[in-house]
Amino acid sequence: MRIKKGDTVKVLSGNDKGKTGEVLEVIPKTEKIVVKGVNIRKKHVKARKQGEESGIIPVECAIHSSKVNVVCPKCGKATRIQYKIEKDEKVRVCQKCGAKIK
Repeated sequence: MRIKKGDTVKVLSGNDKGKTGEVLEVIPKTEKIVVKGVNIRKKHVKARKQGEESGIIPVECAIHSSKVNVVCPKCGKATRIQYKIEKDEKVRVCQKCGAKIK
């Protein structure tokens, strides 16, 4: 997968189209990612121990990685990732401006 934990991404399709957020978790087996503030669902939690509260809490759920693009830190646009080899090292590069992406 070309998206890594900590990247800033922009959602391209779905209910949260246009939102940006940081990647919290990457699930390569299913090609899904969890983005902060995107695809929020309500989870009903029951108290398991005495003194613990039960209630409804908002939780970020996973979305497919094809629905997002990485935002370039230099040009600020949502772009596809390109790989280049520099000094025997594979580097992620912005396809629009050519800047390195951490």
